[in-house]
Amino acid sequence: MKNQDIPHESPVIREITPLSNNDCFYLADRHKSTFDFPIHSHPEYELNFIGNGAGIRRTVGDHSETVGNVDLVLIASPNLEHVWEQGDCHNTNIREITIQFTSDMLPESLLSKNQFHSIRQMLERARCGLAFSQHTIMKVYGRLDELTHQKNGFQAVLDLLELLYELSLSDDSRTLSSSSFARIETRSESQRVTKVQKYIAQHYNEDIRLETLADLVGMTPVAFSRFFHQRTGRTLSNYIIDIRIGTAARLLINSDQTVAEICYDCGFNTLSNFNRLFRKHKGCSPSIFRENFYKKKIII
Repeated sequence: MKNQDIPHESPVIREITPLSNNDCFYLADRHKSTFDFPIHSHPEYELNFIGNGAGIRRTVGDHSETVGNVDLVLIASPNLEHVWEQGDCHNTNIREITIQFTSDMLPESLLSKNQFHSIRQMLERARCGLAFSQHTIMKVYGRLDELTHQKNGFQAVLDLLELLYELSLSDDSRTLSSSSFARIETRSESQRVTKVQKYIAQHYNEDIRLETLADLVGMTPVAFSRFFHQRTGRTLSNYIIDIRIGTAARLLINSDQTVAEICYDCGFNTLSNFNRLFRKHKGCSPSIFRENFYKKKIII
C-alpha cells in the first residue's frame, strides 16, 4: 500500500529570478537576520555568499550541512534544488550576496577556448553544487565586495569573470549533491570509465558484477578494479552505492512510492541494508529524509 501521507506534488518552488534578458547578471547584497525563503530551483546559475552565518543549514540537492561563519557556493544546474535555512544561527547581521547569471553569458563557444578551460571545469563540477573552502572565500572576498559597489556595468561583467576565474583556480572546492540526485550524467576523460559509468546508470537497479564491467572494457577484474579507483578516486562498490542512494533520494521526494518499493527499485537486496547505507550517506533514515525535504516547502 502506498504511503498516503506523502503529497504527490513536488515540494520545490520554481523561482522566477529578477534577472532581465537585457543584463548579463543580477546581483543582490542583503543584510538580514532571518532565512525564510523555501527550497527552490531556477534556470540561472547562482553564486551565493553568506557572511556571519555560523549555524545556518544549507541544502543543495540531496546534501545538507551546517555552515560556518562564511559560506560560498556555486550552482550551475537549472534543476538543482537548494535552500539556506535559519538552523542554529542567531546572528542578526548576516550578509548575503547573490549573483545570478544565465549559461549564455559563458556560451560553449567561449568555454571551449583554452583560456577558459579552468572555468569550464569548475562549471561542470558546479552542476552538483560546489562549495569553496574558507581559505578560498577569504581570498576572493575583497573582489566580491568590490563587485557589489561597481557602478560601471561593463566593468562589472569583467570583474565577475575575474572572480569566476580566480575561483576556478581553487584546488580545495568540493561538490555537494550526488550526480544521480541532480540527474547529471557523469563524465570522464577515460573512455573506458565513461562506458562503465553509462552501463551502471542504466543497470543500477540490477545485480552488477565486477566481472561483467571488467569484460565490458576488456580488462581482468583485478586490473579493472584498480584502474577504476585510480581514475575516479572511488572504489567501484562505493560508486555504485552512491548512484543507488542518490537515485533513491530523488524518488523519495518526487514520488509517492513507499520506502520499501524505492529500496528494491534502486537495486538494494534488503530493506535493512538500504536503511543502513542511506543513513550512513545522508545522516538520517529515508523516511526522515523525505519528511525533512517536505518541511522545507514554506508557503510565502
